[in-house]
Amino acid sequence: MGGMRRTVLGILAAVLLILATGCSFATKDPDYVPPAPLAPLEQLKQVPVTEQTTLAAGEDVTAFVTRDKGIVCALTSSKGGHLNLPYEANSYSDAANNKFPVVPVAHCELAKYAKPELTDIADDCAGTGLGYLGGTVLLSPDKAVYGSCRSGVTQMESEFGPKGTRNGPISKLRELADGQNIERNGLRCSAYNGGVACGNVSGGVAFFVTPEGYQLISDGGKTVTGNLKQAS
Repeated sequence: MGGMRRTVLGILAAVLLILATGCSFATKDPDYVPPAPLAPLEQLKQVPVTEQTTLAAGEDVTAFVTRDKGIVCALTSSKGGHLNLPYEANSYSDAANNKFPVVPVAHCELAKYAKPELTDIADDCAGTGLGYLGGTVLLSPDKAVYGSCRSGVTQMESEFGPKGTRNGPISKLRELADGQNIERNGLRCSAYNGGVACGNVSGGVAFFVTPEGYQLISDGGKTVTGNLKQAS
């Protein structure tokens, strides 16, 4: 009888200790299913814009790299197809380009990337039909394009690809934390769901890109192309 009394008192003491220290125990619900990630346009609409002054990368450019160093992006401008990029050599500032209008764009490069689908190839590469490669994506206010004509590797692939140097202009850029949004000149980008989404929310145009694939989104999300599962 005395042993049982001591056991009961011990249990009561343990309960009182838990209540006094504020400890709690949680068990994992085996039936819990985490919610699916938002579709890219919904992610860009719903997540508040993050303070971005620390992501400035030169005049009129906001640039970032993802935490895993897999994707680099710039919210920048284009003149006649010439991009103002802090991580690629370019002729944006040449006087000859001043005749072209300045267009806000979002540009991303990937360290590892998928091939473009045949239906998404947007250039014949000076009539050759050769050299259209994945690994880049460009958003303008009215459309998104995956891939481009080029020879050799991008700067992102050079720095953080399989044989990358891990040293260069991209390595010096600030990170955009996962789940955060930034905005410049009406275009938004968000690092989330293992990749990056950028879009013109008011125009219903966006892209989502990861090392495994991409989506090109238009018509307010009604039209989705690419090799990733289509957004709902």
